[in-house]
Amino acid sequence: MSELNPVIPVRRLNFARILQVLLQPRRTFAEIVGEANSSWLTPMLTLSLSSLLSVVVSGYLTSRAALQGQVTLPPDWQYWTPDMQNNYMQAQQAMQGSTFVYVIPLVSALVGLWLGWLILSGLLHLGSTLLGGRGSMQGALNIVGWGSLPFMVRDILRVIFMLLASHAIVSPGLSGFAAGSVFISQILSRVDIFFIWNAILLVIGFSIADGLSGNKAAVGVVIVLIILLLILAGFGVLGSSLSGISF
Repeated sequence: MSELNPVIPVRRLNFARILQVLLQPRRTFAEIVGEANSSWLTPMLTLSLSSLLSVVVSGYLTSRAALQGQVTLPPDWQYWTPDMQNNYMQAQQAMQGSTFVYVIPLVSALVGLWLGWLILSGLLHLGSTLLGGRGSMQGALNIVGWGSLPFMVRDILRVIFMLLASHAIVSPGLSGFAAGSVFISQILSRVDIFFIWNAILLVIGFSIADGLSGNKAAVGVVIVLIILLLILAGFGVLGSSLSGISF
């Protein structure tokens, strides 16, 4: 007797699926859900490469600007005290080596990418389960990995912009609209059209993978993303304060 719902074997790497997820997410997520093994390696490797490219280009432009006597100021610079600003300028002069320009930013970006993927997958799986979802942690890892591909597009567009403008990005996201608040600036720096695109893909993916209604999946995704935004903004404020205090 044949199986009614055969499990589809999955290729370890499937780069052809990247455009399918971005252009036809509902159909592609349905295919991903029906596969037997994990498929998150492809999007995570792609995101790692795009992060690497963005860090290298940004580091090169920042280093070149420093050699020319130009310093890229942080987006919340205007809120810092004069002592913090002086300490930051002194620190920038001392941190011109490749370790500070390339190695540390790259390690930070990759650790943030992979650790953030694990944490977000776990929180979304927990939230989905509480809302009545029937998915697995493996499914959550797959959905979050593939659903994060809009950030690959953002990295590519940022690289193109930096190469055309010949300088690193100073105010990412919507941080330029923050009015007098470092905390709000940190939140808005992480919010842009790609963040919203990512949220939409997560809603579609979890509604299919976990059998949730669109409303329940949206509630779970939005709550988790808001919590993570607040936590990351808090760490961002702390990091800004420490970087301005001393080197």
